[in-house]
Amino acid sequence: MFALAALIASFICSPRDAREEKLTTYECGMNLFSDARIQYDIKFFNYAIMFLILDVETIFLFPFAVNFGQLQIFAIVEVFIFVSLLLFALIFAIKKNILRWQ
Repeated sequence: MFALAALIASFICSPRDAREEKLTTYECGMNLFSDARIQYDIKFFNYAIMFLILDVETIFLFPFAVNFGQLQIFAIVEVFIFVSLLLFALIFAIKKNILRWQ
């Protein structure tokens, strides 16, 4: 009830100023000179996704690299399966020209 009362009180007590200037985007006192939405080329997203994949791969492989001498055969097989899947994805991306800049 307290949260509902606070919402109702803020709606009733809040000032209403519907000028056009009030509804525009605030840019630190500067006048707007263009639209903030810029269209990026898809190649930038492809590189970002590939970077994230390789970054996550490094994060997952680090514990295995630290404890490699203490791993049993099952864990080593899992690591090789994981690396082979990522290598397959990288080869697929190269064959589909995803990593091609032009």
